[in-house]
Amino acid sequence: MDHKNNEFNSRFSGVKVHPNAFVDPSAELHDEVIVSQGAIIGPDVTIGKGTEIGPNSVISGKTQIGINNKVFPSVFIGLDPQDLKYKGAHTEVIIGDNNTFRECVTINKATDEGEKTIIGNNNLLMAYTHIGHNCELGNEIVLSNSVQVAGHVKIEDKAIIGGCLGIHQFVHIGYLAMIGGMTRVDRDVPPFCLAEGHPGRLRGLNRIGIKRSGLMENKEFDLKLLQTTWNSLFKSNDAISNSLEKVMKGELDISSSKLCNFLKESISKERRGPMPIVNL
Repeated sequence: MDHKNNEFNSRFSGVKVHPNAFVDPSAELHDEVIVSQGAIIGPDVTIGKGTEIGPNSVISGKTQIGINNKVFPSVFIGLDPQDLKYKGAHTEVIIGDNNTFRECVTINKATDEGEKTIIGNNNLLMAYTHIGHNCELGNEIVLSNSVQVAGHVKIEDKAIIGGCLGIHQFVHIGYLAMIGGMTRVDRDVPPFCLAEGHPGRLRGLNRIGIKRSGLMENKEFDLKLLQTTWNSLFKSNDAISNSLEKVMKGELDISSSKLCNFLKESISKERRGPMPIVNL
């Protein structure tokens, strides 16, 4: 093992590999990568400049990791999916730049040939988070401790998800949505919405998140219009499909359109439908 690492270091002078780590000679590690004690890097792995792989972590499968990612101890990326349909396909995990994966995060590769598990940029996945097969995460997302994300889940940019909760397979979480800790997430959470409870229910707009995001400074963003749109969609006595049809005929800005388009897809046959509002 030491001999392989010595050969590797002679070929890639900018990479630091601990003597008790193992890097397959076929892996591609770029400048300033650090591989800590006990870590294992498989043959089909590519790791970008400045990424740090923590102690006892395993990076396996056909996995591509971008630049300046921080992988803490005992993180497992690219292992086989926890899916009984998996038959050994050479699927992928693709991870962007500037992500932080805290202790004991697990990220599984996809199930069928040609499929991918994708994570974007600038995300924080706290300890014991699990990302199942075929998931797609955007950018600037925060997943708190012990968030368990089932297969085929999509999470859009800037979503914040509280700790100790599970997200059902095929659920979509919208842009700038916020989900409280220990919520049961078995339906879609639309953009800009605040969800909480067991079972999970929409509580209104994520106003604090909207203000912190800087959207209020955007001249094209209209919070009053977004609130009016939300009320028309979720507080109407009509079926949401009828409410949506009426709202989309009226005045909409970019944010209101994003909310409506998400709901239009959410109520389609292929999706699980939006989370209902709380009964007050």
